[in-house]
Amino acid sequence: MKYFSYKFFLAAVMTLAAFAASAQEFKVGVVIIDRIFREANSAKAAQAKLEQEFGKRDKEITELGTQLKAAADKFEREAPTLAESQRIARQKQLVEQDREFQRKRREHLEDLNSRKNEELQQLIERANKVVKAVAETEKYDLILEGAVYVSPKHDITDKVIKALNASK
Repeated sequence: MKYFSYKFFLAAVMTLAAFAASAQEFKVGVVIIDRIFREANSAKAAQAKLEQEFGKRDKEITELGTQLKAAADKFEREAPTLAESQRIARQKQLVEQDREFQRKRREHLEDLNSRKNEELQQLIERANKVVKAVAETEKYDLILEGAVYVSPKHDITDKVIKALNASK
């Protein structure tokens, strides 16, 4: 299915290129979305918001991991001198603490990724509106997202970033 859609896309681009050869003017622009994610003020604000929202939990999980490592190191040093029952009890306690740590870390990462995806989706929606506005204003016939190589005369990413920054 992807192969078919790729062939269809390629055929459409070739058709547009043929049309462009016969038309007076055919304007093509390319937007590099990764640059928008890095450079737009709204992207930076979203990143700062996420860091503020999840920074405390991240710090708590890091401290919990440090405590768990210290407890494991202490157990390693003391294990040879402990009685069998004490060693087994402390080993079970460490395993339980590790499970709890892994669970909390996994939940934190899931929550963080979910919120990050929400913020990125909002940024993409705003960027798409701005791209459409730039395309209509400057009469672009085709806007592509990303490419292996883009000539600077076709890269409109700076225009989109400026418009995004101005629209906020």
